[in-house]
Amino acid sequence: MQAKKYDAMIIGGGPAGVSCAVWLARLGLAPVLLEAGSRIGGLCRINPFQDDWNASLPGMTGMQVADNLELSLKQAGVPALLSHAVERVEHEGDCFAATKAGEPGHVVRATHLVLATGVTARRLPEMAATPVMRFEERSTLGSAADAAPGVLVGPGVHIVAQDFKQKRVAVLGGGDNAFENALYAMQHGAACVDVYARSVRAQQQFVRQVPAERVREGAYRIDAQARTVDGQHYDLIMVFYGWEPSTHFADSLNLRRTAQGYIETDSVMAQTSCPRVYAIGEVTQRQHPCVVTALADGITAAKAIQASIERSAA
Repeated sequence: MQAKKYDAMIIGGGPAGVSCAVWLARLGLAPVLLEAGSRIGGLCRINPFQDDWNASLPGMTGMQVADNLELSLKQAGVPALLSHAVERVEHEGDCFAATKAGEPGHVVRATHLVLATGVTARRLPEMAATPVMRFEERSTLGSAADAAPGVLVGPGVHIVAQDFKQKRVAVLGGGDNAFENALYAMQHGAACVDVYARSVRAQQQFVRQVPAERVREGAYRIDAQARTVDGQHYDLIMVFYGWEPSTHFADSLNLRRTAQGYIETDSVMAQTSCPRVYAIGEVTQRQHPCVVTALADGITAAKAIQASIERSAA
C-alpha cells in the first residue's frame, strides 16, 4: 500500500507525461509518474528513425529523444514507477487512487490526476480481442502482439526488424504511416508492395513515390490467418489503421469523450470534464500530434495544477 499522497499522479511516460512531471517538480510540487513499460519514452522508445520534425533536437532518433526524456525525469528528481500498468483509477475521498494491474493492494494516491497514456495502433477487427503487449515486448514475424503470423500492426521497431528481401507485402491503410512504410519495404528489397486503402489520405509527397498501379483504392477483403487480401497471398501484411486512445483504466471517471473516443479537454488548461483531472498528448486527439505539441501540453497541465493547488492553499 502506498501511504504517501502526491500533488499529482501522471499516468504515462511519453513526452507529454514527462514534460508535465518535470515542470511540476521544478515548480516545487510533488508529482509521481506511472509507466506501464520498463523504460520511459512512450512511442519515441520504438522509433529508430531520426525525428527531423523536432527543431530542438535535430538529427536525433526517437530512441535518443526517449533517452533524453528519461534523463530529464531523473534530473528533476521525479519518482517514476516503471512496469506499473494501471488497472483502474477512481475517486477516493479528496484524491484519486490508481490500482496496479495484478496487484490490488498496490495503490498510488494523488490530489490531481494527469492522463498521458497516448494511443495504441488499431488492429484488424478479428484481432481486437487479443491482449495488447507492451511495445518493448514486440518481436518479429509471428509475434503474439500481432495475433497472426506475418501480420504486423502499426509503425515501429518491429517493422525495422523485418527482412523484406523478395517478400510479397500488403500494406493496409491510406494515411501517411501506410505510405511511408510501403516505401520502406520497397527500399529494403520487397519483391512487390501493394497498398490497399479504402481512401487515400496521405501527403502527396509520399503518394507520388508509390507506383499508381500498386495502390488499390476502395473496399477489400482480408483473411489474416491465410495472409490474403482480395484472394492474393502475401508473405507480410502490415496494418496501419490509425490510432485509438489508451484510457480504458479511467472509465469509472466518466470523462467526456469525442465522437472518436478521445478525451475532451479545455484547450487553455488541459482540464477534462472531471475537476482536477487533466488529459494531455495524443489521448486528446491533438490536431498536430508530435513530440513538440506533447511537451507543450505537459507544461499547460503542470501550470494548471500549480494554480489549482495555490487556490486551495489561499
